[in-house]
Amino acid sequence: MDIALDKRWLLGQRALRLGVGTALCLAASFGMGLPIPMVSPVFAVFLLAMFNQPLSLKEGLGLVLVVALTTGTGLLLTPLLRYYAFAGVLLIGLCLFLAFRYNMRGGNSLVTTFLVVGLTMISAAGTAEFKLAVTVVEALLKGLFLAVLVLALSHLLLPDPAGAPKAPSPQELSKSDASRLALRATLVVLPAFLFALTDPTTNMPVIMKAVSLGRQSCTTTTRSAGMELLGSTLLAGAMAILFWFALKCFVHLWMFFLWTLLFALLVARKIYSISPTRYTPSFWINSLVTMIILLGQSVQDSLAGKDVYTAFAVRMTLFIAVTLYAYLMVHLLNTHRRFR
Repeated sequence: MDIALDKRWLLGQRALRLGVGTALCLAASFGMGLPIPMVSPVFAVFLLAMFNQPLSLKEGLGLVLVVALTTGTGLLLTPLLRYYAFAGVLLIGLCLFLAFRYNMRGGNSLVTTFLVVGLTMISAAGTAEFKLAVTVVEALLKGLFLAVLVLALSHLLLPDPAGAPKAPSPQELSKSDASRLALRATLVVLPAFLFALTDPTTNMPVIMKAVSLGRQSCTTTTRSAGMELLGSTLLAGAMAILFWFALKCFVHLWMFFLWTLLFALLVARKIYSISPTRYTPSFWINSLVTMIILLGQSVQDSLAGKDVYTAFAVRMTLFIAVTLYAYLMVHLLNTHRRFR
C-alpha cells in the first residue's frame, strides 16, 4: 500500500511540475513578447515530459549550442531552395530521413526535433525573406533557452525525491525498422513543408503541427493511428475553443497563465496515468502541444487585428488535412509491409 501511495504521489508531483512549468513558460513567453511566443511552451512540454531531473548548466548550454548549429542548417539550405528548388527539396527530404533514422536508432529525440524544425521552418522562412528566417532562428533559440530555465525552476520548486526512478532510455530499433519508421515520418513532414513554401509567413503553425505528427507517427501503429493522430488533433481543437471562450471572460496575462495551468494539469493527469485512459501518453502530449499552437496563433491574430474565428477555422482545417494525410501514410506503408 505504501509503495502504491508513494508511486501515486511521485506521478502527481510530475504532473504538477509539467502543468506549472508549461503555464510559467507560456506566460513568460507572451509577457516578454518573444518572437513566435508559442514555441517556448511547446518546447517546455517536451522537456518536462522527457526529463525527470533538471539539466545541468553544461547540458543546458550544450543543448542550446546544438540547437543553434542544427537550426543553422536551414539557413544554409535557403539559397539552394531559392535557385535549385527541386534539388533543395530532395536534399531536405534526405536530411529529414537521416534525422528521424538517427532518433529511431537510439539518438537524442530533442536534437532530432530541433534538426527537423531547422530543416523545415527556417529554410521555408528563408525562401520568403532572409530576415524572416533569422527571426525564426532567434525565436527557436530564445524559446529553448526560456524552456530550459523553466525546466530548472520547475524541478527546484517540485523536485523528485532522492532515488526516484529515471525515465527509461529510448529503445533502439533494428536498421530495417528504423529506416521504415524514418521514411514514414519523412513522408508525413515533407508535404506540409512543401505547402508551407507557398506562404511561409502564415503557414509556420502547419509545419510545427507536421513535426509533432512526424514524432507521433514513429510510435503509433495502424490499429491505433486513427485515434492517435486524428483524435488528438480534434481534442486539441475542442480544448482550444473552450480555452479561448474562457479567456474572453477576463483577458489578462495572469488569467492566461491560470487557464493554461488548469488545462495542462488536466492533460498531465492523463499523461502520467493518474486518471487512466486507454490512450497513450503521446496522444495526450500531442493534444496539449497542438492546443498551445492553435491558441498561441489565435492570440497573435487577435493582437494583429485579424478575424480570429476565420483564421482558426482555416488553420484547424489545415491541421485536420495534414493529420488525415499522416494517417494515410501510416496505413499505406504498414499495408505494404504486410503485403510484402
